[in-house]
Amino acid sequence: MADGKKLVIVESPTKMRSIQGYLGDDYEVLSSVGHIRDLADKRDIPEKDRAAYGRYSIDIEHGFTPYYVVSDRKTKTVSELKRALKGASELVLATDGDREGEAIAWHLLETLKPKVPVKRMVFHEITKDAIRKAVESTRELDTSLVDAQETRRVLDRLYGWDVSPVLWRKVGSGASGQALSAGRVQSAATRMVVDRERERMAFVSASYWSISARATREQTGFGIRLARIDGSPLGSGRDFNDKGELTKAVVVLDEQQATRLATAIERAGSAAVTKVEAKPGTRRPSAPFTTSTLQQEAGRKLGMTAKVAMSVAQSLYERGYITYMRTDSTNLSAQAVQAARSQAVALYGDAAIPAKPRVYPSKSKNAQEAHEAIRPSGDTFRTPKEVVGQLGRDEQRMYDLIWTRTIASQMSDAKLETTTITLAADADERALEFTASGTVYTFKGFLEAYEEGADEKRHASEEDQNQQLPQVAVGDAVQLSDAEAKGHQTSPKPRYTEASLVKALEERGIGRPSTFASIIGVILDRGYVVKRGQALVPTWLAFSVIRLLERHFGDLVDYDFTAELEEDLDRIARGEADRSDWLKSFYFGGGEHPGLRTIVENLGEIDARELNATPLTERATLRFGKYGPYLEVVDPDAPEADPRRINVPEELAPDELTPEKVQELIDQPVAGNRVLGENPDNGKVVVVKDGRFGPYLEESEPEEPGEVDPATGEVAEAPAKATKKAAAPKPRRASLFKSMSPETIDLDTALALLALPRTVGTDPASGEEITAQNGRYGPYLKKGSDSRSLEAEQQIFDITLDEALEVYAKPKYGARRAASSLKEFEKEDPTSGKAIRIRDGRFGAYVTDGETNATIPRGETATDVDFERAVQLLADKRAKGPAKKRGAAAKKAPAKKAPAKKTNAAGKEVSAARSEAAKKAAATRARNKAAREAAGE
Repeated sequence: MADGKKLVIVESPTKMRSIQGYLGDDYEVLSSVGHIRDLADKRDIPEKDRAAYGRYSIDIEHGFTPYYVVSDRKTKTVSELKRALKGASELVLATDGDREGEAIAWHLLETLKPKVPVKRMVFHEITKDAIRKAVESTRELDTSLVDAQETRRVLDRLYGWDVSPVLWRKVGSGASGQALSAGRVQSAATRMVVDRERERMAFVSASYWSISARATREQTGFGIRLARIDGSPLGSGRDFNDKGELTKAVVVLDEQQATRLATAIERAGSAAVTKVEAKPGTRRPSAPFTTSTLQQEAGRKLGMTAKVAMSVAQSLYERGYITYMRTDSTNLSAQAVQAARSQAVALYGDAAIPAKPRVYPSKSKNAQEAHEAIRPSGDTFRTPKEVVGQLGRDEQRMYDLIWTRTIASQMSDAKLETTTITLAADADERALEFTASGTVYTFKGFLEAYEEGADEKRHASEEDQNQQLPQVAVGDAVQLSDAEAKGHQTSPKPRYTEASLVKALEERGIGRPSTFASIIGVILDRGYVVKRGQALVPTWLAFSVIRLLERHFGDLVDYDFTAELEEDLDRIARGEADRSDWLKSFYFGGGEHPGLRTIVENLGEIDARELNATPLTERATLRFGKYGPYLEVVDPDAPEADPRRINVPEELAPDELTPEKVQELIDQPVAGNRVLGENPDNGKVVVVKDGRFGPYLEESEPEEPGEVDPATGEVAEAPAKATKKAAAPKPRRASLFKSMSPETIDLDTALALLALPRTVGTDPASGEEITAQNGRYGPYLKKGSDSRSLEAEQQIFDITLDEALEVYAKPKYGARRAASSLKEFEKEDPTSGKAIRIRDGRFGAYVTDGETNATIPRGETATDVDFERAVQLLADKRAKGPAKKRGAAAKKAPAKKAPAKKTNAAGKEVSAARSEAAKKAAATRARNKAAREAAGE
């Protein structure tokens, strides 16, 4: 780099390319590619410092000072930045203006140790004018923001590394056997999902009936519903609490009463208008997007997860199409307000905007008003039509959402009028009142451009609010027809979706919008939550984890306490609190909080068995074990006997495991353990059993008969074996084909399965034997090391040598059969525009649009996956990007010849001990990795 150039460092390669074009040849723009330093692993700390920094890489006794190191994967990046800095006349740190960006800038400063002037440049959109303005108005590094970020990092390390090991010891493993983790925000989020499921489990449904009918006046018909009987209101779902009890004095009809009354209304045939009430109303537009509201709307309207939404928004920001996408502010600059108002007038006329610009107060206590809401970049906005062809499909949809929301936020209120008509009639010797409502928009205002989506709500109105009502006056008669009685069941609160969980977290002040996507990702990855369509369903593992945290770390999962931690971090960011003093209070205790260390050191005994138990009925207890949830059922006639264990289907949500469902599982015939007969070749008994991975066959030794008492004829127990024999060889086993049932399989079929692999014949060309067998991924042929898939399991028994040779004569991959289609949707994928199918592949069912394949997660079936869920799975897979291919292995220096191993007994013991130690070390590394991930590393 030529002398005199100014070095600008950003954190993103995409931003680097955009900004370089705006700054010109006097600048060189490079990227740090995110953070360059992080807390060290213990092995990276010099021996002399290890005692001080301990296992956390934090000197707890001296101001909670972290020990940072440059990560291995950033060594080359740091070298390139240092080399560029040598010839620079000035260093400009241009990372994002939030806590994370400020911390990245500070780490760069600490690592590069520049000897030239340093400036901090901040911008909120990547446009030519914004970048040039930012260069002219640089500032100093904000150490308070750095302190807040460092405090959060240290806090999460202490929390995760102290609490997670308790979960490992007392709960077990998470999804796919990975180590569990606890985290400051993820644990509170998991508790919210579990608490909602607890409410659903405790919910008692109540039934009620409603009556609707059709009213006609001068050939105009409209829907009405029965509202009052003899002056008393008719009960609805809102009148019941979650215990199924009435909370108001209302009339509740049963089926017989409702049906009889509907018939009487039909006979009455007419009603009189007793009241007509018209009320004007106003609807105001929603504020421009913050990070949280963008994630919510992207979920509702675009079917995107929070993670995908943030990834798409970040791409738009770095390419210069929108302003910074991590913000709590609803503020718009004067230029943005003018741009929005001008476009609204151009599109919808002069009446589309109010006389004065709209100003939206930020709800977040720590919102930085210098920041802006998420909006299209620039002083004039590009319309969605103008960017067609420049953006990918997801980017185009996201830009359109942000553009319309921004424009609508500056538009006029919508004006409406809601009319309610009350009708009276007599039927079945009872005075009845009916109501009908209809809403008409007299001026649509902002609704011309945009209407905010809504989450699922309980007790949604059964009335047709959008119907057109005729002009009627008090005393007018209307004709009644089509009276219909409808039965209803009250419903529990809906489960959280990603959108509603984000909203709830923000309302409680837990976490920050920029972290919501990663929080949801963690609780899904850990197996605490699974998705059923859009709904977030907690697993029984989550119940065990939250039960432990509530009992022994109550403060740490308390919603108010967690929110207070966020407010404390905000106070540090504003320079109102000292990081060291705050961490000391959190860790060692202060005020009403005993401190994390005190809690961990005084946990006492934790009964892991009791912790993983949820009583469901007097006989049955749900337990979570190594292989998942199961029922432990006590025999009331033999309470001291070992309880029976019954597997719980993975697809069964916790609130669906009702006492009735528990009894159904108990009453089901015991699968497997059915004796099919004796193998005539070896005299062993063939039994079909039910295993963890499905039904299977097993050969077992016949039981030795007991001795017969000649006096009584009774059979005594077989005599105990006097000496311990060598371990018997493992019994032969074989899995059943998918088409087979443990209830109907016969002995001949079982013997054929146990005899596999079947020898088909010998290849005359090579002399190699060809066998047919069943494997993990289905039926196949094997010849030496060459294997070929078969199309059906039955071919294992039926295929001839000639047919097998034909299979081998074809190219190995050229004739691969297409995966069978399990389901096909009518709609096309909104991103690729191609048809979406669910196929049955080698590794199980998956969703595909012909370009992207997404495996259906464990716990979900093809039946569960609807169109919205399929779109989401594909979007999630696209966000992850293509799988990384393994590069060629690096060449290693010739290994030194190891000394000859000793073969005596002692040597074997040493080898075994080392092997065991290696296993323990590997397990420890896995747990530490999980803890680091939980701590946000």
